[in-house]
Amino acid sequence: MQVINLNEKFNLFSEQWSPKIIATLNDHHFKVAKIQGEFVSHKHEDSDEAFIVLKGEMFIESPEQTIKIQEGEMCVVDKNTIHKPFALSECWIMLVELAGTVNTGDANSANLESTAGSKI
Repeated sequence: MQVINLNEKFNLFSEQWSPKIIATLNDHHFKVAKIQGEFVSHKHEDSDEAFIVLKGEMFIESPEQTIKIQEGEMCVVDKNTIHKPFALSECWIMLVELAGTVNTGDANSANLESTAGSKI
């Protein structure tokens, strides 16, 4: 059992859209990431995905709607839901998803690295 200081974890990296694994709970990972700008539109076939905004605000666009998630709020994106996260300015988020879930889901993008996260 240990305490994890989220601010310390965020201070360990500067790159955006590159999730960092900070904890494991059963078969799920808790990941932190800094985001800004648009990510690729994608879906995850095997896992729901929780977005928790710790600093700033972000948006998630789907074919049906665009939602705004502010600091202190969260949203769960159901598996097989096409979604595109974006942030107008830097936003700090925590993700909770099935271990091994790749950030780009089913999408291929030459501009983004597909990763399931790296431990910090």
